[in-house]
Amino acid sequence: MPDRLMLLDTASLYFRAFYGVPDSLRRADGTPVNAVRGLLDIIARLVTDYEPTHLVACWDDDWRPQWRVDLIPSYKAHRVAQADPAGVDVEVTPDPLEAQIPMIREVLAVLGIPVVGAAEHEADDVIGTLATRSQIPVDVVTGDRDLFQLIDDARDVRVVYTARGMSKLDVLTDVSVVGRYGVLPSQYADFAVLRGDASDGLPGVAGIGEKTAASLLQQFGDLDSLIAAAADPAAPLSATMRAKVSAAADYLSVAPTVVEVVRDLELDELDARIRPLDAARAAELARLAAEWNLGGAADRVLRAIGTSDAAA
Repeated sequence: MPDRLMLLDTASLYFRAFYGVPDSLRRADGTPVNAVRGLLDIIARLVTDYEPTHLVACWDDDWRPQWRVDLIPSYKAHRVAQADPAGVDVEVTPDPLEAQIPMIREVLAVLGIPVVGAAEHEADDVIGTLATRSQIPVDVVTGDRDLFQLIDDARDVRVVYTARGMSKLDVLTDVSVVGRYGVLPSQYADFAVLRGDASDGLPGVAGIGEKTAASLLQQFGDLDSLIAAAADPAAPLSATMRAKVSAAADYLSVAPTVVEVVRDLELDELDARIRPLDAARAAELARLAAEWNLGGAADRVLRAIGTSDAAA
């Protein structure tokens, strides 16, 4: 089987699991386990269907980095629950899900799936870095459109897009992005800057929606060339559009830095190869399954990852 790296946008997946699996599923002490169960089933499905040889759970060490907020204060502002005494923004996370996050990290460790985050950066940036430096094909699993900018047919980097649910996964390539939005993946970050994204608190350029943003990038190629055209009276740009781009000059000077994922983080080398569970890890998974009421989810992920001969 040829090598292929799968990068999980972990928070995206455990939020999906939490809302997709009934919270009536609980362990003996009453703690919900729906997100844990759901995530295990997601991983089992992904490993079985896409057959990655390497797997990484990418983590939000900082879901709203201050350096992004400094550039665009509205960035993810609507998702802030509160500021803790140290002044750190806390994301809106339901308490029943918050209680399961340590459990998720523990079971990922038992499965041998490395969890990788980076200080002052989001999981998107970890994914961007690992995808960029990978020497093997990559599947990025996410429900976040921002990561479409990483798609690259030449390097066999795809996005397994979860927005329609796990039963309707979309595998996106260069052709897919062009078909959906009229821009190449390499233009997607500029497209998002122009269009804006309410889910991330990005205002976009007033009066420019998806179709206009795509048309402008088809004409000028990238945001820098569009901005240059807006400043050039001889450029083939209408007075109305020139005024819109010029009025958004301050926003356009900082938004690309916020929207573009970081691709050059200094991450430690890691061994992400999927290995069958040995006897000790298989026994630990069985113990957690019993104590946490993980039911068939533990069995399904164990079948997907496999066990060594000694554990069989």
